[in-house]
Amino acid sequence: MSVFRQPGVLGRSTRRRVVGVTAALSAAAVEMLAVGSWFVLVVDSRTTLTALAGLGVLFCGSLLRAGVFGATVSDIDDLLQPRRLGVTVVLTTGWIVWLLVAELIGAVPGVVVATVVLTGILTGQFLLERRVFRRHASTRVTFTPVVPGLLMAVGASALLATAWFTDWALSSPPISLGVTTVVLEIEALHVGVLVFGLFAFLAHQYRFQRVLDP
Repeated sequence: MSVFRQPGVLGRSTRRRVVGVTAALSAAAVEMLAVGSWFVLVVDSRTTLTALAGLGVLFCGSLLRAGVFGATVSDIDDLLQPRRLGVTVVLTTGWIVWLLVAELIGAVPGVVVATVVLTGILTGQFLLERRVFRRHASTRVTFTPVVPGLLMAVGASALLATAWFTDWALSSPPISLGVTTVVLEIEALHVGVLVFGLFAFLAHQYRFQRVLDP
């Protein structure tokens, strides 16, 4: 009954949910594009140039994703502060370590171990990110960071599995567009990127719905 007597309470709760879902979609889209582009560049062409390009894309994506989190839970004055850059560096390094661990071990064990390692790194990064961007946050953790960390790591393992253990592609019949003929092709890796994006959304939705002030 108290909710009906105080309609503003319901309004604030609805706004928090809308903000949380919007922020989760934005963060997941950035994560999917950045990690997916970096992964494709590194896996498909192992040259110094593509490695540097992929690293740049991954860092910029991590910086932007941290900006989405910061803009959602606090007022951002300067994203390029040392502590906030540190959050970006931890996230970028975590993805690189994940792929290195998977490749060093190889096959299914490599995917499993890399998933566990990435879960731990992302859990720590989420805690660090919350502490850095929340100016007046309590030191008490109000959510379980291992849950979104595990969700995103599982999505990453699906991405890795599509690149390592699958080799299929679906092509459309040739489509004539004037003087140009276009063929649409969907590869397993494309599906892996989309699956990763879905898990990234679930992970960020969990985070934002619990980090936003109750």
